[in-house]
Amino acid sequence: MGKLTTHILDTAAGMPGKNIRIDLYHLKDDSWELLKTVVSNDDGRCDAPLLEGEDLKTGQYELVFHAGDYFDSLGLALPEPKFLDEIVLRFGVPDASQHYHVPLLVSPYSYSTYRGS
Repeated sequence: MGKLTTHILDTAAGMPGKNIRIDLYHLKDDSWELLKTVVSNDDGRCDAPLLEGEDLKTGQYELVFHAGDYFDSLGLALPEPKFLDEIVLRFGVPDASQHYHVPLLVSPYSYSTYRGS
């Protein structure tokens, strides 16, 4: 059974990215459809898979991480506009029976991602 998961690590602070809003979109007929909005827990993870089983379909997805709000909540003195605010990760799911783990490693000035397990 396929599923989509994510987690966030704050690489500047060396801790999980907690209480970060994440919006999940799916490309449907040339427009992005919002599927759900979740907030990361104290471990920087979601309490359940973002999508699982028949809810995960092949196609294009976007995860939008509201990192700017997270950095504001930490009280960081960052210039406006922030270098990174909403981080959009667009990725494809060619086989909905697999597990797609899409983590975000983030700091105020950089981010990276990969397909995890």
